Amino acid sequence: MLAVSVLTVGSARADGTSAAVHSAVQLSAARAAVESADVAGTAWAVDPATNTLVVTADSTVSATDLARLRRQEAIRVERTPGAFRTLLAGGDAIYAPSWRCSVGFNVRKGNTYYFLTAGHCTQGKPPYYATANHSTSIGPTTGTSFPGNDYGIVQYTNGSLAHPSAVDLYNGRQQRITSAGSARVGQSVQRSGSTTGVHGGKVTGLNATVNYGNGNIVRGLIQTDVCAEPGDSGGALFSGSTALGLTSGGSGNCRSGGTTFFQPVTKALSAYGVSVF
Repeated sequence: MLAVSVLTVGSARADGTSAAVHSAVQLSAARAAVESADVAGTAWAVDPATNTLVVTADSTVSATDLARLRRQEAIRVERTPGAFRTLLAGGDAIYAPSWRCSVGFNVRKGNTYYFLTAGHCTQGKPPYYATANHSTSIGPTTGTSFPGNDYGIVQYTNGSLAHPSAVDLYNGRQQRITSAGSARVGQSVQRSGSTTGVHGGKVTGLNATVNYGNGNIVRGLIQTDVCAEPGDSGGALFSGSTALGLTSGGSGNCRSGGTTFFQPVTKALSAYGVSVF
């Protein structure tokens, strides 16, 4: 999370019992143990309310691996339906030669315009198109960071394409974006993506780590209860006119719900020296 305080007295729960007190050293050791266990289909973040590392395990994690994780000190294991995956199918739809993702936020550096999206969408630095048949070019990928992070940037080289600082609300309207900020636990947020449109929910964790499998571990993510599906990858997480994150991945779907993770947009803005406008 933003910061985990080392408590000196037990915290009272609603049921009158005391929450466990774990030191920063214990929580750091728990993080290291979970990451070294390398169990695909797990995600973890510190819950400041209980001062515990909460490990969320998807449906692919075996009972044996769950038992192994539960043996670690300062850890609470929870299940989530479905399987964690980056939400790649193949904001507004964008098309690489072999897959579809979503625009996150339009940004600029001076008079040059770009859009941010997920890093797993920009692996290999593909060109991007505005149409499924690749007849309308947007421009080239100019930067990518995945795994570790999950952000990438594509330059607009087609001057005929509009690129407002706004998010598509999929109801004929747009949400103007005027600033970028940091998410906070409990904050009400919305997500826009090309598969499922706009959905809302709350931020449930910060500085989360997700193991998508095959060595693809991403750190420092925003965790939410907002649903998402393949093709929503890269799409915008926002609150009002403030940009917050880029859709990375998650579990479940928009019929049953799930857990979804987002790359904080401020890190991508800083990495590429660009800004919303």
